[in-house]
Amino acid sequence: MFPTLIGTVVIAGIVGYLSEKTNFTHNGIVQSIIICIGGAFLFYFVRLMFGFGFSSPGLNAIVSSIGALIIVPTHWRK
Repeated sequence: MFPTLIGTVVIAGIVGYLSEKTNFTHNGIVQSIIICIGGAFLFYFVRLMFGFGFSSPGLNAIVSSIGALIIVPTHWRK
């Protein structure tokens, strides 16, 4: 359980960093990483409690990170 949680945080951080470098978002690198990690934590614990999710924990982390970046509104978006 603990290695899965650490892997989720690492994957979410990478997704947040790459989203800024590819101009998918314009939040700032640190802000995007924080948003991605928050979304990945939320989805990880929902998966633990209710069993929702995909078969792979890595795929869960990627999808939840991208979803969090899309859902969280910022005033920098155009």
